[in-house]
Amino acid sequence: MTTETQTDWATIRSKFPVTNKVAYLNTAAAGPLSRATSEAGAGYYQQMMADGDFHWDEWLAKREEVRRSVARFINAEPDEIGLTTNTSSGMNLIVDALQERGDVISCDLEFPVTTITWMHRQIPVHLVKNVAGEMDPSDIRRAMTRTTGIISLSHVQYSNGFRSDLAHLGLEKGNHALVINASQSAGVFEIDVKQMKIDALCATGHKWMLSGYGSGFVYISRELLSETKPRAIGWLSVEDPYGVRNSEVHLRSDASARAELGCPHFAGIFALGTSVDFLLGVGTANIQERALTINRLLTDRLDEAGFKVLSPLSDGSRSAETLVAIENPPLVVAKLAERGAIVTEKPEGFRVATDFFNNEQDIDRLIEALK
Repeated sequence: MTTETQTDWATIRSKFPVTNKVAYLNTAAAGPLSRATSEAGAGYYQQMMADGDFHWDEWLAKREEVRRSVARFINAEPDEIGLTTNTSSGMNLIVDALQERGDVISCDLEFPVTTITWMHRQIPVHLVKNVAGEMDPSDIRRAMTRTTGIISLSHVQYSNGFRSDLAHLGLEKGNHALVINASQSAGVFEIDVKQMKIDALCATGHKWMLSGYGSGFVYISRELLSETKPRAIGWLSVEDPYGVRNSEVHLRSDASARAELGCPHFAGIFALGTSVDFLLGVGTANIQERALTINRLLTDRLDEAGFKVLSPLSDGSRSAETLVAIENPPLVVAKLAERGAIVTEKPEGFRVATDFFNNEQDIDRLIEALK
């Protein structure tokens, strides 16, 4: 694997056409597509247009290649991976599997899908209060009671970019199931579900995975799969779907039986697979180092320019997302866009996302636009 200093980042950047036009610092909202990922999704539609259903078996085989790539990406097994269309669909599958496990411990910084999906099933959620924008795993431990059985948290918080130490959480979880929303981290931070003792995880493809809307994945551990039954099934959930038996049910035991209920969304799956293979080629450790390097440059420049950063900046809790305080966020974000710097509007100001395809010139363009 190459190191951050050896990688030809200029060549990698050139694979993302958006970088030719603007300083795209908005991956935390939606990541841009590379040419290859765009072609993967479009290629399916071209085949469907030219040949109709002729390539069905080929597409199914390619789907399994994608599943294997996603499994390798987070150090899971292929049968633990379901291919979804967004974070919400994945989180609901996880709730299905854990709805009898007990109360949920979460955090007051959380994105709603991490909490409200449990609440909707009448499962109590206990929110641990953040301290100065951060959450200590020991506070999670102290929140455990005889009625709690699940920890549901984001790896990186959308609200201020705080990054949890998943390995530490895995050590602290005790007999609780550890559920991770990885939508703000998968694709930019290393994830090892085995080493981090994660029981279930979901992520969308349209953010840091750089594969567009309508793509995503869910991981449910083999142990959890063996202990629970799916709440919803489809014709492809059974062991022999082409047997077309309408009088008996023999369910498969893998995660795809729960996530992929009917005919697949091939375009999103193929886009996700191409993006995952690209990210694996660059190297997840390499990507993480690069994104953090650019983020440190960003916060240094913001400090020099007199702007207040609201995100955690210590090495252990810094992410690739930075929340910046400013008055009149709608106006500022609109003006920045006019000047070619794309960021996300937030109530407190604006959020900047630094991905591996960004460079020093993007940061310069943002700072100059702010001036």
